[in-house]
Order: sequence, then structure tokens, then C-alpha cells
Amino acid sequence: MPDDSFQYDARARLRIWLAPILLQISDFARDIADDMPLLTRIASHVGLLIVVVFTIVASGVQINPVGAHSEVNGSANGNDLAPILDPMPDEDEGLFRSPIPLTNVPKRVRRDVIKYAVKPGDSISEIADEFEVTADSILWANPKLEDNPDMLSVGQALNIPPVTGVLYTVQTGDTVQKIADKFKTKKTTAEMLVQSIIGFEFNKENHELKSPDFGLTVGQALMVPGGYKPYQPRVVYAYSGPIPANAARGTGHFGWPVSGRITQKFWTRHQAIDIGAPKGTPILAADSGYVTTAGWSTVGYGFMILINHGNGYVTRYAHLSAMNVEVGESVKKGQMIGRVGSTGNSTGPHLHLEIIQGGGHRNPLLLLGK
Repeated sequence: MPDDSFQYDARARLRIWLAPILLQISDFARDIADDMPLLTRIASHVGLLIVVVFTIVASGVQINPVGAHSEVNGSANGNDLAPILDPMPDEDEGLFRSPIPLTNVPKRVRRDVIKYAVKPGDSISEIADEFEVTADSILWANPKLEDNPDMLSVGQALNIPPVTGVLYTVQTGDTVQKIADKFKTKKTTAEMLVQSIIGFEFNKENHELKSPDFGLTVGQALMVPGGYKPYQPRVVYAYSGPIPANAARGTGHFGWPVSGRITQKFWTRHQAIDIGAPKGTPILAADSGYVTTAGWSTVGYGFMILINHGNGYVTRYAHLSAMNVEVGESVKKGQMIGRVGSTGNSTGPHLHLEIIQGGGHRNPLLLLGK
């Protein structure tokens, strides 16, 4: 078994022997450097540093900051070189890498309206997140989608506004003041919107904005940064046909109709949830009831099923690839009614699920799984 005290004595003797030699080398290098050009002087110092480091590494010792506390075998080391050449440094001592400063490059603010081609799997909310604007802003910039985000289809060209707000097409008789009055909010007053509209670069390029009452070019786009367009509720109609004699009645407790990933949540412009799943995945009735609709929709839902649960609730299952029930058929909770698809206006396989109560839409996430 090796003697630790012997190893330490050998290292101490090596340090004592090397110290005067290193000092002589340093003095000799300094004398030479005084008579050499600057570049050569720098090279000599670098070479000297390499020699010193190599010697220290070869001796097996470690470097601590000058003045650091050192102990050897539990006793204080009185050697003059101990603060510099400490063979047993504390764990939290030693050489540390200097912090590297980080700089944040300011992100360039987008000022133009761009065109975006819808890709498979896209949803309005995901596109909005990608371009850092609100989903409403994208719908307001694309009138065909404003009333029904489910009309989104692969390859469709969308207008993406530069910032959150209303991308507005100027109508006859419009002025900056009138537009600001139309899209103001409690937090963003008309006066604030007037200044935002006049000062926005996109508007300066398309209009000669000299005052709030200056006439605008009809048919030309105008960006209203921070503006808000009031929502106009969509009118829906409940089924009015006869109730089948053997129709099952809903329990009021909804179960998940399919297993998958929620790709779009419930919000003002999308009063449903989308659940992404592979094409052909079985779809189950969320609750008991009877089928009021089973067929092709003309408003973008593709193949769709409506189930009346007989207790004020109706559920809609859209974009199906196959339907396993017919109109008037009674279904039980958990019964297979169809399969996941991507029919109608859809960017990928998913189930569009709505829960309607008394003509109004409820958030399925608050009712499912209870």
C-alpha cells in the first residue's frame, strides 16, 4: 500500500527544486524580451506560460486562487508556495471560466401583410401562435373564415396581418376617425387607435394619412393595430323532427368520444374542440340519445353526425371518414357511431366535437369525462 506521506514529501521537494529554476527562466525571458519586437515578446511569454503549466501538470498538483485556504492531511501548510500550488484543494476552489456575455439581438417587427399557404395539420390557433398574433386577427383578415374557422383547408392562402389588430378594407365614406370609433375597446380608445393607424408604417405606404378626417382609398387595406372587431354570434337551429319511440335518453354526463391529442381548444371563433387521431380511429357516442343527422354537410363539416340526447343537449361529430349509424337510430353512451377522418374543410385527420345546449355552445372540456 503506497505511503501518502512519502508521495507528499516527494511533491514538496519537487516544488522547492523547481521554484528557483522557474524564477531564473522568468528573469532570462524578461531580459530577452526587452530587446525584441512586440510580436516576438508576446510569443516568448506564451511559451513561458506553456512551460510552467506543463511542469505543474506533470507534478500532479492543482491550482487554487492566491490566498485560498489550504490544508494538507488535515493540518495547515506553512509552505510559501502553498497558496499557489495546493496538492489538496477544497472542492469549491480552483480555476473558473470567465462568464461569457450574452447579447440579445432585437427582433425585427414585421410591417407587411404576408400570404401563408395552409399546411396539413394546421389550425387557426397554431398559425396565430407561429406568427405571434391573435387568432381573431387572422380571422378578421380573412372574411371567408371569420364566421367558420372550420372552413380552413390545405393549400388555402391566408392573409397574415403584421400585428394583432384588425386588417380592414376601406369602404366608401370611411375616415381614420370613423374606423377608430368602430374598432375601439375600453382599454384602447378611439384617440389611441387614431394615432396607431396614422403612425403605422404599413398604412403610410398605402395611404396619405394627413389627419384623422383625411379621405382614404376605397378598397385599400388599412391596419388598425390593437383594434377589436365585435363578435357576431352564429345562429344555430335545433332538430325539430319527431323523437323515435325507443330513443335512449342522455345521462348528462359526457364521455370522451375518441382518444387523441387536442389540436384546437374551445374559443369564441371555434366553439368546439378538435381531437387529432389517426384516420379510421373509432368514434363513440359521448352520451346516449338518438341520431338526428348523419350525412354530408354543406358548410365545411364533411361527413357529420348530430345526436340529440333528449335532455337539452346535442352533440356534433364532424369530418368523419365513415358513419355507422342512421337518422332516427337510438344509440347508447360509448357506442361506436363512426370513424375519424379529414372530410370537408380539414387540414388533417381529427374529430370536431361540439356540445350544444339550448341553442348555445358549451365548452366540451368542462363537460367531458365527468
